[in-house]
Amino acid sequence: MSQTYPLLPLRDIVVFPQMIVPLFVGRDKSVAALERAMEQDKEIFLVAQLDPARDDPDRDDLYDIGVVATVLQLLKLPDGTVRVLVEGGERARLNRLQASGDHVLAEVETIPARAVSGTDVNALMRSVVEQFENYAKLNKKLPQDAGENLGEITEASLLADAVAAHIQTKVSDKQAMLSETDPLKRLEMAHSFMEGELGVLQVERRIRGRVKRQMEKTQREYYLNEQLK
Repeated sequence: MSQTYPLLPLRDIVVFPQMIVPLFVGRDKSVAALERAMEQDKEIFLVAQLDPARDDPDRDDLYDIGVVATVLQLLKLPDGTVRVLVEGGERARLNRLQASGDHVLAEVETIPARAVSGTDVNALMRSVVEQFENYAKLNKKLPQDAGENLGEITEASLLADAVAAHIQTKVSDKQAMLSETDPLKRLEMAHSFMEGELGVLQVERRIRGRVKRQMEKTQREYYLNEQLK
């Protein structure tokens, strides 16, 4: 069954179910869409743009899958932009867009979450949590509390989305995880992305270590030379 929500296209971020994120919104149509959402039930459709440079995206400029989100907080800033706090809800497939005065409406079909269970699922969930712990230790860009409650999540779908929301990767990769409706496959994708990124992070750490040792050696040699003068 199709439903209609105000549209908020996203330039460089993918929002997942259960993800709470602040957004800064400046485009007139997007601000108007938020205002419309606040006047109604505070629900809005979030979907990433294929090309973040497009100021006025049409249907072909947007990905097929986004989320129906709830606006938790909205603050208008002095420069005319809006800071909004949103929480992702159900996945939804974008069917078409329609103009509605000063904003755009998105006609979407929600995608029910799928439940999976079994020994293989439990084993993969445990492996993903362990992998994320290693990933978070090496990735200095993540907040210290990132993923601290992942081990308490008992649903594969929620765990896959929580991990995907934290992974530092490009929009197209995150969109691929959002578009995958099978929780088991999403967990496998998240594990694969982290495995690849861990290899890169480990190499970067070794390089930083070599550079630091070389700098310390150079400083020691300089100090000794100064002492001998």
